[in-house]
Formats: sequence, structure tokens, C-alpha cells
Amino acid sequence: MYSVIVRILFILNAEEAHHFTFSCIRFMHRIPGLGNLLRKMFHINDPALRVQVAGIEFPNPVGLAAGFDKDARLFSELASFGFGHIEIGTVTPMPQPGNDKPRLFRLVRDKAIINRMGFNNQGAGPAAIRLRYRKAGGPVIGGNIGKNKVTPNEEAEQDYLKCFHNLYPVVDYFTVNVSSPNTPGLRALQEKEPLTKLLSLLKQEALRAPSYKPVFLKIAPDLTNEQLDEIVEIVLETGIDGLIATNTTISREGLTSDTSLVNQQGGLSGKPLTTRATEVIRYIAEKNGKRFPIIAVGGIMTADDAMEKFRAGASLVQLYTGFIYGGPPLVKQIQKRYLAARRAGEF
Repeated sequence: MYSVIVRILFILNAEEAHHFTFSCIRFMHRIPGLGNLLRKMFHINDPALRVQVAGIEFPNPVGLAAGFDKDARLFSELASFGFGHIEIGTVTPMPQPGNDKPRLFRLVRDKAIINRMGFNNQGAGPAAIRLRYRKAGGPVIGGNIGKNKVTPNEEAEQDYLKCFHNLYPVVDYFTVNVSSPNTPGLRALQEKEPLTKLLSLLKQEALRAPSYKPVFLKIAPDLTNEQLDEIVEIVLETGIDGLIATNTTISREGLTSDTSLVNQQGGLSGKPLTTRATEVIRYIAEKNGKRFPIIAVGGIMTADDAMEKFRAGASLVQLYTGFIYGGPPLVKQIQKRYLAARRAGEF
């Protein structure tokens, strides 16, 4: 049935379909009893699915990646589809419109998406206000934070701190986004000196807070092994809690879609990223000796893809493009496969 829904949604351009889907999900949850029905359909309530990561108990290992619910508008409703955690954002200190439209493109032949959204969001403050109304027993909430486009890299630390302080009372963990290819100069913050300084600062803020909130770093799939070695060193040196691997890629290798789509600027996500994201996870897991956790995202289009990420060393997985192409059934399929593997002693 979801394949029929996808065909209908794909008649619209990608960004229009996203907003339309949001409206539909919100409307469905206003119908008495329908939210409970969706939860019964897509949730698997089994203690064996629970995962402890960075001191947080996740109800299951499948989450929704940042970028889908940028402004924390629909986190409660999206949780009905079985997600154990939802990462909101990327949010910036001040609102910004993002890049000019069109800025979101489907490469259906490749089961991929290219986006150059540019951190379009209403700012960390409004997101924090919405998150104040979280209900007890809901999913774990992560706050993905970034800098405003107009903020020079020399002042980026202050943007991340502002987001941290705004979201601190209302999220369970933080993700530091320095790896999006859609904000000019942002990836330069992945260099060792600025990144070490930024992460050390945020770690100290987390330690000073009344209750500790873990800090993760989201990295690009386009880093070399030498750069990944540096990232591992930085994580261990700064004491942050782990990595999210990976963000979108600037590579266009192996795509078969029309040139007009392939040549669009922005980050590529979806099936073409499956292998590279797994390679990055496996490399980091082997390098760090499981001294810190890895959350996997990138190219998880099937339950098999998710299992490969777990076997490579991931503790949790996140969906984005896979959720768009596969819908809520994919969330449940991954949970079922994970549960079977755990009962078989694989994890």
C-alpha cells in the first residue's frame, strides 16, 4: 500500500510532497483513535529492543534522522510510526530561509535524493518552545545544531553554544553538524584545530549543566581514512560521546539518473551511499575499539542495510531517505530483524 502512496506523492515536487505529507500526518493524528491505531500497527513493544547508548535508554534502535522534522513540529506524531528516537533540526540560533528553491530533488532511478536546503529553520528558540510540550514516555529526542549561514567560521562556536543553551532543557542529546555540504565553508570546521576547540567547548558546557546531555558529532562520508583517524583522535581527546556516520555525500559516482538531476548541487543521500556509509562505520569501529558508540545513517533502504550497519559496529540506526522511499513499514521491518538477531545472540 505504501508503494501506491509513494507514486501519488512523487507526482508533486519533492519539497511540496514533504509539506503535504506533514499536513497529512498531522491531520491523521487529529482523528480520535487513529494515532493509537498507528502505534499498534508499527510499534513492537519488546524489552529486548531496548538499547543503552551514552547513558540513554532507547526504546528501540531505529531513529529518524535530522532534516525531516527540522523545527520540532511533528515529533510526537512521527513517533507513532515506531521510531525509538527522533533527531530534530538542524537548527541554527537565528531563523533562516535556506537556499533558493528548487533545492530538493528525487533521483528515483537511483533511489536517492539530492538536497541543498541550507539549514532552513525557524531558529533554536521556537523549536525549544515546541519541545517543552513533550509527553512522558515518548521517543528519545536529539537536537541537531549548526551555525547560521551569515556567521563566519571564526564565530561559529557562539552559534553552537546558543543552540546548546536553547535546547538543553528539552532534548536528550546533541548532534554537532559540521558536515553538511550546503552551508558555504561549514565543512572546514571538520579540520582538527577548529573541531577540537568546538567539541571541547560543548563538552565542558555539557559537564557544567545540572544533568549531563551526551554530545555526538555528525561526520561526512567524503573523509579520507587519514581524516577519519583524526576524527577518532578528536573524539577521544575531547571526550564527546560518539559519532553519527554519515551525512550526505558530494560524490556522484555510479548514478544512473538523468544528467539534469545528477548535476544538481547539494548533498546526495539514499541507496548510492549505502556501501560508503558502512565502510566508514566499520573503519571507525575497528579504529576506536568500541570505546565510543556510532549511530549509523546513510543508505539504509532495507532491513538488510540496517543489519549491515549493526554488524559493522553501529549501536543505533537512523532513517531519512529510506523512510521516504520505504515508509513506516521499513521501521518495523528493521525492528523485527534486529529482534531476531538479538535473540540469536548476534548482538
